[in-house]
Amino acid sequence: MIEELSRQYERRFAGQADYRDRVWRVLVDNIFQTYVPETGAVLELGCGWGEFINHVRASRRIGMDLNPESRARLSAGVEFLHQDCSAEWPVPTASLDAIFTSNFFEHLPDKASLARTLQQALRCVKPGGRLICLGPNIRYLGGAYWDFWDHYIPLTDSSLVEVLELTGFTIERALPRFLPYTMSRRRNPPLWTLQLYLRLPFVWPLFGKQFLVVARKP
Repeated sequence: MIEELSRQYERRFAGQADYRDRVWRVLVDNIFQTYVPETGAVLELGCGWGEFINHVRASRRIGMDLNPESRARLSAGVEFLHQDCSAEWPVPTASLDAIFTSNFFEHLPDKASLARTLQQALRCVKPGGRLICLGPNIRYLGGAYWDFWDHYIPLTDSSLVEVLELTGFTIERALPRFLPYTMSRRRNPPLWTLQLYLRLPFVWPLFGKQFLVVARKP
């Protein structure tokens, strides 16, 4: 499985690494940093090549991934947890201010794994802390959702909201349509178009095919 993960990352993202990194800097600066206190602790689930966790500003930054090659992609000062996210995390209870994940939950093998992962997230985040979830919304993608071999769990914003509430989170924000679908199709629009897009939320329902769900621990 580990070798397969490495091949998948290389096939999808090797030619896009620099562009993806610059895109994520824009996303963090314009959207996601708002949810992460700069003096706090943040963990990224499925950190991949570190595009989010390398750019977000926080006193403590942690990346978790099953692919051991992620470690080499993380910036100095970012801690790496090489493990299955559905197993118990070596993180103290109520020690994180925020947990972030992007395009990750759909890759888990089944809903039971997702439920266990969310239970760990609820345990580790502080009261009032956030879980920020970005992911493809199958409601707007249809068959294209399955174009990726390792997509297993079909999710909509509504189904994710439901399981988050059942786990014990409260929902702060739920956008069915936020970003376009994917950056792995070899199309690299200029970054100014992304910056403009983020400033015009009234166009998100026209082009967005990924949800953004932000949940809090009561």
